[in-house]
Amino acid sequence: MERFFNMDNKFFTFMSRVADLIILNLVCLLFFIPVVTIGPALTALFYMTMKMIRNEESYLLRGFWKSFKQNFRQGLIINLIMLAAAFLLYIDFSIIGNIEGMPARVLYILMLMILLLYLMVFTYIYPVLAKFYNSIRNTFVNAFLMSIRHLPYTLLMILVSVLPFVAFFFGPAQAQNIIIPLALLVGVSGIAYINSWFLVRIFDNYIPDEDKPQDDPE
Repeated sequence: MERFFNMDNKFFTFMSRVADLIILNLVCLLFFIPVVTIGPALTALFYMTMKMIRNEESYLLRGFWKSFKQNFRQGLIINLIMLAAAFLLYIDFSIIGNIEGMPARVLYILMLMILLLYLMVFTYIYPVLAKFYNSIRNTFVNAFLMSIRHLPYTLLMILVSVLPFVAFFFGPAQAQNIIIPLALLVGVSGIAYINSWFLVRIFDNYIPDEDKPQDDPE
């Protein structure tokens, strides 16, 4: 019994991690409401989930807020760029939907390839911003190059990110009843946490001198 109630046992460690992810998810959803702050919020989320993978986190909300403020300007601009690109993709797919015949199929395949490139960059852009000092332009370049260089990890992370949406929109009604509460509790933070397992391994291959300070906020 003493081992069960030991705060260091695996059960309590797991529940503590789940509680942290729930808190991060709720904070993220709150910061998502203005829409334009999605970028800085995702950056702060990945800052914390990557620290969690390394067991370096101690001040959860203070660490999130520190990264949010530190990366606010760049995260805001990157978010606006990504939102504009997503809107253009939506418009293009809508236009293609009104075209018939072989040209439509060719354009559809081309747009799917562009969408894949968008998802590849999206998967890395905010973690790269959270991890490295750089200009906005170079952050985009590095995110793209990393997504190509580590393509198997990239595709796996995209699958992790997209699968819940596929299950929600194309799965049975029972799946939707499960996904909605899970999304509210750990949807965004859970995906970020799983992907951070791969991102930490990837980022370990790069120059540590470029790393942003990982010390806890005082």
